[in-house]
Amino acid sequence: MKITVLIADGSDLARLGLKAMFKNSKEIEILGEAKSSKELMVKVEELNPDVVLIDYGSKDFSIDIIPKIGLKSLKAKFVGITPSSSGKTIISAVKIGVDSHIKKDCSIKEITDSVLATAQGEKFFCGELVELMRGEKINVEDVEFDILSCEPVSLSERELEIIKLIAEGYTNAQISVVLYISNHTVNTHRKNIMKKLGVNNTAGIVMFAVKSNLVSPNKFMFSPQNEPN
Repeated sequence: MKITVLIADGSDLARLGLKAMFKNSKEIEILGEAKSSKELMVKVEELNPDVVLIDYGSKDFSIDIIPKIGLKSLKAKFVGITPSSSGKTIISAVKIGVDSHIKKDCSIKEITDSVLATAQGEKFFCGELVELMRGEKINVEDVEFDILSCEPVSLSERELEIIKLIAEGYTNAQISVVLYISNHTVNTHRKNIMKKLGVNNTAGIVMFAVKSNLVSPNKFMFSPQNEPN
């Protein structure tokens, strides 16, 4: 059975090239493509691919779409494919749910290998990115696992309440009203939570909430300001 792939890229040329690359593949089948975060969300639910090959830095895409898709599909895995990157960017992306990373100028074999490996639950980093991370003194061994796990984290009851509300789409101002605390206090809690979880954005908090079962994917709601563009 072939590995099914959905291509997500804001560049028409990139999507066309990737489709042509896999056209005659005996192992990989391209189910479709998406040219924006909004379209990607719809296509993932419609096509249920094994792997999403995504340039999350391209036009009309944001990395924040990754955990949102994770709530819709427990099956889909992600291969980030970008023209350039940095070690810090890769670590942030891994934390948020991108399983593997390759560059757009990688060989056909490396791109194919990344899809096949990722579909089997492995993490794949192309040779250039491995060297890049080593050059930035990043231990590749530390990157090649699910950094944002469900291992116990020392969080207070109040912090857990705030994590749950953030994951449900509440803003700091809304949380302050619900919990009867000041906006400044909410912001302080938020900063402490991010430090404890080792994340640097809201999407990382959302992913932790889902993986820790603080929110249910079936009941998950996004506020208007958090919906994909």
